[in-house]
Amino acid sequence: MAHIRLKNASVVLPIYNSSARSLTNTLVSAATGGALTAQRGGHLSIEALKELNLEIKSGDRVGIIGHNGAGKSTLLRLFTGVFEPSSGTVERSGTISSLVDISLGINPENTGRENILLRGKLMGLSKKQINQKIDEIIEFSELGDYVNLPVRIYSSGMLLRLAFSVSTSMSADILIMDEWLSVGDGAFADRASKRLQDLVNQSEILVIASHNKDLIEQTCNKVVWMEHGVMKKVGPTKEIVKDYFG
Repeated sequence: MAHIRLKNASVVLPIYNSSARSLTNTLVSAATGGALTAQRGGHLSIEALKELNLEIKSGDRVGIIGHNGAGKSTLLRLFTGVFEPSSGTVERSGTISSLVDISLGINPENTGRENILLRGKLMGLSKKQINQKIDEIIEFSELGDYVNLPVRIYSSGMLLRLAFSVSTSMSADILIMDEWLSVGDGAFADRASKRLQDLVNQSEILVIASHNKDLIEQTCNKVVWMEHGVMKKVGPTKEIVKDYFG
């Protein structure tokens, strides 16, 4: 059974080439919501997440809410393994698909086809798995002959279609999302929305960070309210949404 378990998990991010007296550091602290701590030599770090305890089980649809800089995106990256805890532990069971930073790893100098292979590898797919899916990915992206041309000539819409098509090509036990993805327009947007809903339905666990009250209410059975890197409240959707949105 898929699950994610945090035990006193903290994430500390170092700030390089910084001074404890810099005004810039104060602004960084305000933007991230984390607590600034001085290290040896006057360098700083941000305690982005602090001593988090949470258990997410199969069947859970978890919404992550909070103001900008509250730690939502850092928490998602902790779930996916992009960040490992500086202290405490994270236990993950089940395959994970991350729709956070879907363009990560795409090289503008490579062709669309080559980038499918690169992005697939970053997602943890084997060469065999990618090759089995590549024709379907290309067809879904609607790039046609452009898939054999460098990505640097793509429009922003074409790039998003490519990234979305690769990132949503495989279902997983755990699906991690930063807002509900809306890609393209017209018929492609409709197909993208359906594919996304299918992925959600096939997953054992969904974790989604969002500012959208309606989305959280309609999708989630549990909500985590983040504030300044800590979990202010965790509980049933109806209760937490009422407290947060008023």
